[in-house]
Amino acid sequence: MKSPLIKHKRSWKSDQRFIDADTKNFSLILFAFVVGAIAGALGSIFRLALAYIDVFRNRLYAGAGGPELGNWMAPFLFSVIGISIALFLVRKYAPETSGSGVQEIEGALDRIRPLRWKRVLPVKFFASLFSLGSGLLLGREGPTIQIGANVGKMVKDVFKHPESKTNPLVSAGATAGLASAFNAPLAGIIFVIEEMHGHFRYTFFSVAAIMVASGTADLVVRIIVGADPVIKMMVFPSPPLSGIWLFVVLGFFFSLVGYVFNKLLILSLDFFSDLSKIAMVFSAIVAGLVIAIVGIFYPKMIGGGYDTIRIVLDHSFTVQFLVILFISRLLLTVFSYGTGVPGGIFAPLLALGVVFGMLFGIVMQYYFPGHISYPGVFAVAGMAGIFASTVRAPLTGLVLAVEMTSNFELILPLIITTVTASLVTAQLGNQPIYTTLLERTKVLNDSPKRDV
Repeated sequence: MKSPLIKHKRSWKSDQRFIDADTKNFSLILFAFVVGAIAGALGSIFRLALAYIDVFRNRLYAGAGGPELGNWMAPFLFSVIGISIALFLVRKYAPETSGSGVQEIEGALDRIRPLRWKRVLPVKFFASLFSLGSGLLLGREGPTIQIGANVGKMVKDVFKHPESKTNPLVSAGATAGLASAFNAPLAGIIFVIEEMHGHFRYTFFSVAAIMVASGTADLVVRIIVGADPVIKMMVFPSPPLSGIWLFVVLGFFFSLVGYVFNKLLILSLDFFSDLSKIAMVFSAIVAGLVIAIVGIFYPKMIGGGYDTIRIVLDHSFTVQFLVILFISRLLLTVFSYGTGVPGGIFAPLLALGVVFGMLFGIVMQYYFPGHISYPGVFAVAGMAGIFASTVRAPLTGLVLAVEMTSNFELILPLIITTVTASLVTAQLGNQPIYTTLLERTKVLNDSPKRDV
């Protein structure tokens, strides 16, 4: 028979193990706060720098045009130089910073992709300033997500945490990155849980860590940049119940849009990846020329999409103009991403959702005037719908649209739109875009012909 003393010692050791575990988990929360603060500060500086570049570019394009060749050359050279420097930095120093970077984070969480934060942090930051500043139709959220995730890896390495802390700290950084890009802390949390659910290790303390990081990053951004919603627009009342069925129709259309967008994006990436180095130089010149020409005649059509969203929401456009705007931005977005420069697709997607949603709302108001009070309601639903159909993350799309516009009254129609869009696009065989991009990255990485 075992003595009570032995039992007491074992009980004490067991209790001590629980105490040690609690202490280690508390340190995880503490360092998640550090990750959120650093990611929020970097995200704020990144946003302010981009805002300054956007002002400079707008002034440059405002003085372009006319009979003098010099007026045309300045915007062209500005775009070509920006795209060329971004491509050089990516291809020379950190190929994993190409594109959004979200798929790289998912691969890193699965331990199939490296997280070289010493290279990625400076290259992603500065190359993204050049690529986004050039006027390409790319968003800032991809860069801030990848920057934030690498901040998480940096904190883990600098403070010599065990490997078990890599997953939660990298996830916390990704959450903080999305929160700092859009002033949307809840969307950042939902994005990691929903989109990265197969990669993120879900525990009580890991969820607490991403919440702390997201909230901290948002607080830092609000202090440095400001607390206003990213998209300032009318707060719409809840639409009449008699018109709720229209959001099912809208979701169906967005399932088709998401399917087309994902296919075109991969085709664009495949086209540019097959080009030689000389052809890539030529493609940078062509990309700069295209952006310069579009920017001179239609300056609000280039860039991430925030100007496009504002002008569509604030003005009454014809159906024909909205159709042209939608098709143009769709093609320019996949073209911009295909070049391989750093940049996200969230903001361009949201702009496409607003344009198509407004187009749908205007047409439906003409045929069903009694069921629609404001066509802009469908623009907000469009932001969530296109995100649900391309990324296949309906909850993230819903929360993102609500947080960015403050339209909390529209939760029900947004639920209907996102569920319909994600379910139908899944039945069409449309994989989530980041899953497709990660699989493509793995194939290219395993290929002996891969050009790094």
